[in-house]
Amino acid sequence: MALRRIRFVGDPVLRKRAHKVSRFDDNLATLVQDMAETMRNSNGVGLAAPQVGVAARVIVVETPQDEDEPGSGQLYAVINPRIARASQEMVDGLEGCLSIPGYVGEVTRHAAVIVKGQSVQRRKIRIKAQGLTARSFQHEIDHLDGVLYIDKLTAPDRIWRVEEDEEEEAEVQKVRETR
Repeated sequence: MALRRIRFVGDPVLRKRAHKVSRFDDNLATLVQDMAETMRNSNGVGLAAPQVGVAARVIVVETPQDEDEPGSGQLYAVINPRIARASQEMVDGLEGCLSIPGYVGEVTRHAAVIVKGQSVQRRKIRIKAQGLTARSFQHEIDHLDGVLYIDKLTAPDRIWRVEEDEEEEAEVQKVRETR
């Protein structure tokens, strides 16, 4: 496993639609392992392949363990993910992004989603997510379509500068406040 360089806002790869994965091989497995290591090393809760310069439909998500949120604390690696179903209930919450360090912004997302895709072994995956985990899946899947959270701010003035490594804590705190 190796750390990969995270691409920052302004890098063209972040604005391109990622390609569907059709080859499930050792290179894909290495990409997923590297992405998980890079995400954890950067204190992130999710990472999409374009954020490490690979225009492929691959994401990893791992939110902090929360007893009120089923599936939190688990590492998810999803190939060719899509949102199969989304709740009608919408919630505002703070989001940060490893590709836009030092900022968090308020974004409205679905409260719960069902994500479908494939595992690294090409098996079908179906994940029911809510809370921060649902928000993270939506955020990472947006990356695969060239969309950043700053494109979805509730208002242009709903973005704040934060100190390094405070993004995750700000996000988690905002989710807890909305419960």
